[in-house]
Amino acid sequence: MSAATNDSRKRGKKRYGGGHHNKRWKGSRELEVGMQGILITCNMNERKCTAEAFNLLNEYADKLYGPEKLQDNNGSSSDEEEADEEDVDVALKKEVAQLQTSGAKQERRFQALDSGANNVIFIKTQNLESDKLVHHILSDLHSSKKKKSRVILRMLPVTGTCKAFQDDMVKYLTTFLEPWFKTPNCATYQIAFKARNSSHNKRDEIIKSIAGLVGKLNPKNKVDLTNPELTVIVEVIKAVCCISVVKDYTLYRKYNVQEVVKEDVPKPDVTAAKTESNTAEEKEKQDAEETNKEEKKGEEDDDKNVPQDNSEVDKGEGDGE
Repeated sequence: MSAATNDSRKRGKKRYGGGHHNKRWKGSRELEVGMQGILITCNMNERKCTAEAFNLLNEYADKLYGPEKLQDNNGSSSDEEEADEEDVDVALKKEVAQLQTSGAKQERRFQALDSGANNVIFIKTQNLESDKLVHHILSDLHSSKKKKSRVILRMLPVTGTCKAFQDDMVKYLTTFLEPWFKTPNCATYQIAFKARNSSHNKRDEIIKSIAGLVGKLNPKNKVDLTNPELTVIVEVIKAVCCISVVKDYTLYRKYNVQEVVKEDVPKPDVTAAKTESNTAEEKEKQDAEETNKEEKKGEEDDDKNVPQDNSEVDKGEGDGE
């Protein structure tokens, strides 16, 4: 009897879609082509990372753009007082209109979506420039050296998205990169490419095709892997390619919020180190030469005290007799 009851419950769940509820909602909240926002990487704690991201982004967005303005769809107090006097049809129409308005205004300034990769969250942005916001955050953290997060690792702005196929990427980037690299604009640059949950893109081929495209926009654009003026970030997740062009990528430790707050360690003076090393080697060589000279001189003195041949010995013995 109990087995039959369990079977009927299982059938009921399947019939009414109970087992697929989460998947259906998840699909409507994923990173898609056409979105803009910020990719945020973390280490095994996406929930806490999302909370930290909202706090950090809202803190700096309030400074740059002012507090987020949310429309109040509940109506004013005067409307509530007059509600009893309104006709029923009018009241119903008003409520429907409010519901439609509230449904259309669900988009917030920051909205967390499923990125499609583990340890990566995507914050969709509205009515702001994500590259400027992220640069402002990193600039402040770099100067203040004040740590403001525990689990967030990198914050990568996404100012453009396209399908993650090489032809689509080249076609999209041809126009996307013009503001930075098309004549008369030019800059030194590097390409930071990473693919997650995507096996159809080969890193070297993608980088080579993008570099060729940048070269066509202006031959004066030069690759600089040490300290470039601009970095083209290309992050592929499943079938979506996320793109942005950022400044100070090296200075801000590849946009890592944990590393950027650390004190800058001065690089050792290679020239001085080489000079000291050479001086020590020369001194050691000089000491060795002096030691060899002394040893050689001692051997020569010993040779002078030894008879040259047996005739001298025989001569001495004969004279003694």
